[in-house]
Amino acid sequence: MHTNAARLRRRLLATAAAVAATALCGGALAQAAWPSKPVKIMVGFPGGSTPDLAARALADVLAKSLGQPVVVENRPGASGNIAADQVSKASDDHTLGVVINGNLTSARLLNPSLPYDPAKDFSFVSLLATAPLVLVSPPDLPAGAEFFNAARNSAGKWSYGSVGIGSVGHLGMEYVKSQAGNFEAVHVPYSGNPAVITAMIGGQIQMALMPPGIALPQVKAGKIRAIGLTGPRSPMAPDMPSLAELGIKMDALEVWVALVGPASLSRAAQERLAREVPAAVAGESRERLQAGGWQGVGSSADGLRQRVARETEILGGIIKSRGIKIE
Repeated sequence: MHTNAARLRRRLLATAAAVAATALCGGALAQAAWPSKPVKIMVGFPGGSTPDLAARALADVLAKSLGQPVVVENRPGASGNIAADQVSKASDDHTLGVVINGNLTSARLLNPSLPYDPAKDFSFVSLLATAPLVLVSPPDLPAGAEFFNAARNSAGKWSYGSVGIGSVGHLGMEYVKSQAGNFEAVHVPYSGNPAVITAMIGGQIQMALMPPGIALPQVKAGKIRAIGLTGPRSPMAPDMPSLAELGIKMDALEVWVALVGPASLSRAAQERLAREVPAAVAGESRERLQAGGWQGVGSSADGLRQRVARETEILGGIIKSRGIKIE
């Protein structure tokens, strides 16, 4: 009897262990099955903006590879920081965000009270696409390297435009100035790049940094002149020199968009996105990105992290040395 009872106990224990193991395996499989519902990509800029175009180029392709709808939701405001903050606080494991340089690099340096910390509150997924900035001027000013000689001899009478304090056009221009002999030029913020172009055509400002998708049509029309690119030569403007070629010894500075999730994003989601996003950028999304003025990249999470660290150091030096801040 005792022997039979002992055998029964052993069988019950073995059955319980098997059930527990099955449950654990099932739980692990369920956890790995990401996404389990539609995915939302938040963009902090209006529909039709360049970050929005990049997000939609990615979303359409991801929806096919993930097997779930991927919806782009626009929450414009505060240079993208409102949407970035909402992404950082998302807890549904299916909310991502397409952000620009400033949201991950300069935003907190400019405003220490920013409600999110780029270094702690995000899971980095991928650098999606980049574009160099184009230094432009009125067509009646000198071209090439002579432009900078004229700037140094302007006796502080020159001005430059940007889309706002702390924008990449503002910080980038201060970086160019610092590397080109610290010539004087007063910053004039405008409501948007169309207003910057109007001011340049009207002679109110002498230079600006702009994305190529905005600058090049005006350059081709002869309304403004392109001096050079803040990054290496680009397929979007293959005949245009870099500022480094014109004698301005500076690190490449580009505008870019990246895909991030909240810090709580599950490992299953991160691993799936690490496979699917670079494949999408290298494949079907590439042409649509190019049509929107972007050059597809599709980096690893570490690649994005390194890019953020390098530019935070460069822009941080400019912000500190120039005393730039947003109240």
